[in-house]
Amino acid sequence: MKRSWKDSIHQQRAELAHLLREPLRQLAERLAPAWGDRDALDAVLAAHFSSIPHCSTLYCVDMDGVQVCNNVGPTGGVPGYVGSDRSQRPYMQETVPGWGFLLSDAYIGQNEHRPSLTALQGVYRDSLTVGYLGANFDLRDLPVTSELYEEPDNWRQVKGDPAIRGTVFQQSRVESPMDSKLEQALSILEELLTERGVFQCQIHFSSSLATIWTLDDPLRYRILDPEAMSDPDICLIYPPRAYPPDAAIPPDEIGRILSTLQALRLADPTIYLRMASINIFNGMVSATFSCDGSHYMPHGEFLTKDTAFWF
Repeated sequence: MKRSWKDSIHQQRAELAHLLREPLRQLAERLAPAWGDRDALDAVLAAHFSSIPHCSTLYCVDMDGVQVCNNVGPTGGVPGYVGSDRSQRPYMQETVPGWGFLLSDAYIGQNEHRPSLTALQGVYRDSLTVGYLGANFDLRDLPVTSELYEEPDNWRQVKGDPAIRGTVFQQSRVESPMDSKLEQALSILEELLTERGVFQCQIHFSSSLATIWTLDDPLRYRILDPEAMSDPDICLIYPPRAYPPDAAIPPDEIGRILSTLQALRLADPTIYLRMASINIFNGMVSATFSCDGSHYMPHGEFLTKDTAFWF
């Protein structure tokens, strides 16, 4: 089974917790004798700030979430934060587990407005929790150790704008310039996808445009306007390229996919295809209809569905 983005987050958080838990526990032990003495807390945090990897800010709060010392950063103490009420911050709304360490969910920071997270470690005196050591982290400073997840290849249906869905039966497809020459336009796209190094395309049927990405310049898209979509000469400016052997869609199925998209565009005057996309490496086909509903399907499953399935 492919790992989802949630699986990747879980792995990343587990590795961060493993990295941070022991250094924060040791620092909390050093803070315990100084609890109640603001200057002493500041001094301990400043002396051991470097022991907390990737940290942007350290501070201490009492059991009510009120800060009992100054902020301490890489350059030392930052005054003006004593008495700050952090009780309503996202990380203070989470329950600290019984073992006294919490790595919060990510949130948008209050000052820099950037994705951040906070670790809380309980501070104990005579076996009682007297407060928490807080450590803030900017996500930009944290290492990413988990592998990037793979996009799932299961069929997903996404509902669109309710306002569009509510009026779908009050509208009817208006023939676009591409519609009048649709077979020719799709033949051009088939040539580009199978012989000319295009690996992804988005087809905007209603506006008669196609957006394409090429193997030679994958970070930039190119827009084929209605004139280009009706002129086979456009293929001359994209050099021949061998079809990638690691593509998930076989080249002989590209034409079948495009023919199915043509049928979905023209089969019904009310429920009709507005936009579609093909990515030969993902192996996925997307289809967005006039009701603003979208489907993301593996190409093999897409080819098993006839127009009766859709309409």
